[in-house]
Amino acid sequence: MPTVTVAVNGRGLGIVMIRLFVFALIAGLLPSAASAQPCPGNDNALGTERVLKVDAATTPRVGRKHFPDTLPLRDKELVLTFDDGPWPTTTPKVLNALKAECVRATFFLLGRNVDAHPQLARRALAEGHTLGHHTYSHPLLDHLPLDKAEAEINRGIARDELAAYGQSRSEPTTPFFRFPGFASSQPLLDRMQARGIVVFGADVWASDWLPMTPEAELQLLLGRIAQVGRGIVLLHDTKAQTAAMLPALLRALKTRGYRIVHVVAAG
Repeated sequence: MPTVTVAVNGRGLGIVMIRLFVFALIAGLLPSAASAQPCPGNDNALGTERVLKVDAATTPRVGRKHFPDTLPLRDKELVLTFDDGPWPTTTPKVLNALKAECVRATFFLLGRNVDAHPQLARRALAEGHTLGHHTYSHPLLDHLPLDKAEAEINRGIARDELAAYGQSRSEPTTPFFRFPGFASSQPLLDRMQARGIVVFGADVWASDWLPMTPEAELQLLLGRIAQVGRGIVLLHDTKAQTAAMLPALLRALKTRGYRIVHVVAAG
């Protein structure tokens, strides 16, 4: 433990024990330790850098592929999102990959798939992921009358809520929604904003609705992420190629210095 002799008014008045390591801890080490999130079994995990609270009052619509603005992310910060699940052959693999890297994502659930596989929705929630909504049966909502479009949205929310939280309701616990095929309309967007529901677009996607190998998807997505630098990434946990590709993607993001942000509802 370091010590120094301190002179006061030119006179040595004794030895003052200065516990420099304590000051160092107060100044810097303790905050770092408090913010560190170790990943069991993986000391070099990608991890989740921070949590971002999102509110429809300030960010009603996000994702620059569809809207003027996106989430307030820093350079090389990404939000991972997955659509259309849960699916029994692929969603568990996606959840396993995320868990191995201590990464938290957002799942935009399809009500009919939640009806068939409610345990997977509950697993995603239990492992710390955010559950958003994606209608019940994936119609293009801009092709439907307004009342039928809203009924489809509400049916999906109600089924998701019942599976995840044990109560069927049309007002979601986490008010996040993504339009199937991004097929929105201004009246529907206005209704969602009035309900306090954030509409998610995307800043970059993997195009995993197209047939390709996991290796091809990885290279395509990494190239697109490099172009945008930050933003909301869209994938599908129903796609076998994406489930197979995801572990390599998470490792590559770590190597390239990207950081994961977990979005949650404000309030």
